[in-house]
Amino acid sequence: MNKESYFIKLFSNHSKYIGDDGAVVGQLVYSSDAFNENVHFRRSWMSLKQIAYKAMLVNISDAVAMNAKVKYALLSVGIPSCYSLKDLRDLQSGFQQAADAFGLEIIGGDTVSNNKLDISITMISHTKRPLTRKGLKVGDYLAYTGTLGKSAKALRYLLSGATVHANSKFLGSALRVAFIEDVTASLSCGMDISDGLGSDFERLHSINKVGLHLLKPLDKNVLCSGEEYEMLVGFSARNRKKVIRLAAKNRTPLHIFAKAKRGSYKNRCKAHHF
Repeated sequence: MNKESYFIKLFSNHSKYIGDDGAVVGQLVYSSDAFNENVHFRRSWMSLKQIAYKAMLVNISDAVAMNAKVKYALLSVGIPSCYSLKDLRDLQSGFQQAADAFGLEIIGGDTVSNNKLDISITMISHTKRPLTRKGLKVGDYLAYTGTLGKSAKALRYLLSGATVHANSKFLGSALRVAFIEDVTASLSCGMDISDGLGSDFERLHSINKVGLHLLKPLDKNVLCSGEEYEMLVGFSARNRKKVIRLAAKNRTPLHIFAKAKRGSYKNRCKAHHF
């Protein structure tokens, strides 16, 4: 049993807002993600500035995935008592660099002493046309942006004791802001790829009750690589040419890999949580 899905479902029975990358309430989108030491990263892999920047990026990705513009962030940070003042400045610098890059304001939060570095961020974003996971229909095409598999490859290097380049996708991915803003009206659904293409399609399957017909075989690295923060989108055959044109306009690589079909779906990728 997928314990993450089970736990979330316990709350879903009590709220209509749960089920997307963020909760849409009116024109505001609320989202929250944790980034914890020895779960999402090891201290030896990244500088404190890189850790803080990526923590912000994975949260901003949830807003981008819903066609929302990030406005405000609340930070909760568990900080080891051994950290120096320079360490604190490095953390702040990473958080602020991401905030400045995406035009959001850090408006508060909480700090506590901890035995390791744990970060939780809540984003408040605005949208007039939210892109949600619900809406995929039988016959719709499915596509992903960018290149998948590089994050998993970098993780294997890090776990083996090697280092990765400062521009490695594991340390930070380009978010498809302009493309999603342009293409949302032509999509039937969308979400970011945080747990892997196979695992994230499983979420679309759960909501839309459709299966998957691959148009070509996909490598396991493409299907199962997590923390890619690319986009998984669905669109009708009628909108196919328009979606391709908008991807080209925004210089966004787009890979149409499947069509939605009637039937079930079996995710064969290992769960990233629990």
